[in-house]
Amino acid sequence: MWRVVFISLVIVSLSACSSSDWRNASRDPAGLAVDPAVERAAVIEAYAADAFGWRGWFAVHTWLAVKPENADTYTVYEVVGWRVNSGQPAPRIYQTKTPDRYWYGAKPEQLLSVRGAEAARLIPQIAEASQRYPWANEYQAVPGPNSNTFPAWIALQFPELGLELPFSAIGSGYADNDAALAD
Repeated sequence: MWRVVFISLVIVSLSACSSSDWRNASRDPAGLAVDPAVERAAVIEAYAADAFGWRGWFAVHTWLAVKPENADTYTVYEVVGWRVNSGQPAPRIYQTKTPDRYWYGAKPEQLLSVRGAEAARLIPQIAEASQRYPWANEYQAVPGPNSNTFPAWIALQFPELGLELPFSAIGSGYADNDAALAD
């Protein structure tokens, strides 16, 4: 009897705490990013937000955004698994004025903001490195490569960024896996 009650409580808790439909979850800007129309200097930012649904209890999704000097938009670099499932490369690269959008209902946290000459110097290198991402056609939630592996890999390529991902960025350690790179 207790076993049935416990399992029922777990199921109710899981379903009550996850968003009912990702298609209706907020993707509004969080107000963390600098407006590209106001900030003319180059900008590099990194964000993390709780993963969608119950996964957000223990994991985050991370992404990078860069804005070259005098640009009117940011370029966002993120990895999403559904792209691989549909035959596309995992990295998703797109332009937006609002790189700090909610991740399907979860408000992002800004992990990094680099502005000025250092950002201007690194942005072309990050763009080039994104084309060399070694797991572009792979995605595995655990142990990786996943959405957190890409920013972690960029951080390894450019330690001067000072990008540190949170403990809950599951899969970020995959980027430093010599055995994975040898495959």
